[in-house]
Amino acid sequence: MAKKPASANEAAAPKADPRTRAVEALMALVAERGWAEVELADVALKADMPLSVLRDLFPSKGAMLAGFGRMLDKAVLDNANPDLVGEPAHERVFDLVMRRIDAMAPYKPALVEIRRAMRRDPLAAAALNQSALNSWRYLLGSVGIPVEDALGMLKIQGAVLVFARTADTWLDDTDESMAQTMATLDRELKRGGRVLGMAEDVRRLAAPFRSLAEAICERAPRMRRRERAEGASDDTVTAV
Repeated sequence: MAKKPASANEAAAPKADPRTRAVEALMALVAERGWAEVELADVALKADMPLSVLRDLFPSKGAMLAGFGRMLDKAVLDNANPDLVGEPAHERVFDLVMRRIDAMAPYKPALVEIRRAMRRDPLAAAALNQSALNSWRYLLGSVGIPVEDALGMLKIQGAVLVFARTADTWLDDTDESMAQTMATLDRELKRGGRVLGMAEDVRRLAAPFRSLAEAICERAPRMRRRERAEGASDDTVTAV
């Protein structure tokens, strides 16, 4: 029997790349069954690919979840808001977090299930935190927040915590206006700003002591080398 020709719409619609198909399949299955009930073979079948191909793409469901995070990052990074250039950092990060939540919205049922599973698996939650650190390094950079300075790691981890607490509220927020979600975000950003401000004050106050410590550390090897040189000179004189 001859194969039925594809319709014009089917022919025109581009097929998602394999990684995206796998991630989308995982999220759809988790929404239906829960995290623990989804097997890798189920994902491969849903994504319409051999299990061997899925193995080449992702070593585990956790890796697919990290891939989901990268998909969200791309959606946010590709749709930056130029109107916020020059606005205070609070406003820029507020907009950034809400844009990422908007990108997550179609997957909310799956994310509710994943949150439930992660609360029972601290090791998996820790692995997700590392993936989140990588995400927020780029996301903060996209809105002009420096992350390579002395407080960069504190900013990145702080952003991860702010987002996690905001997303936790969002997952339970049934109001279309997301008033509770935005209130949580505003509160967490203000709290994070205070912590960052205190850290900056400590860093500034400690600067003279760091300079002194660096000078001592640099001087100590020179003194040891000079003492060894003087000792060698004395040994030579004694031998003569």
